[in-house]
Amino acid sequence: MELDLSTLAKAIAIGVGAIGPGIGIGLIGAKAMEAIGRNPEATNKILVPMLLACAFAEAIAIYALVIAFSIK
Repeated sequence: MELDLSTLAKAIAIGVGAIGPGIGIGLIGAKAMEAIGRNPEATNKILVPMLLACAFAEAIAIYALVIAFSIK
């Protein structure tokens, strides 16, 4: 089985491109749960910004996926 260099480039692009968003989403979730644990009444004020931040972080992973698909 022959490994094409473009296949390797695609794998590296999506792998490296997913590291940052994965760490970011983990930190966002951890800090949100910590904040809710300290002040449960603020759940509604914390939830929406947390979801927006997760969406922005996930967009970076989608950009990496697009780049991986564009490699020929």
